[in-house]
Amino acid sequence: MECRKEDNLAGCNCSYEPCPRKGICCECIRYHLKMRQLPACCFPDAAERTFDRSFEHFAGLVSRGKV
Repeated sequence: MECRKEDNLAGCNCSYEPCPRKGICCECIRYHLKMRQLPACCFPDAAERTFDRSFEHFAGLVSRGKV
């Protein structure tokens, strides 16, 4: 399968600038799941900028109707 990095970047809201995985979703997901996290694209922009991408943070956002 060919990576559609340029297309993926259009929907990537990751604010961590030196991230080497931007636009390479398969690597991003693998990296974050290993750390019990979700990638930036699962979070609203304000929540993503906190860099707390934990499952618990996501669940809290869901329970408050933010996601």
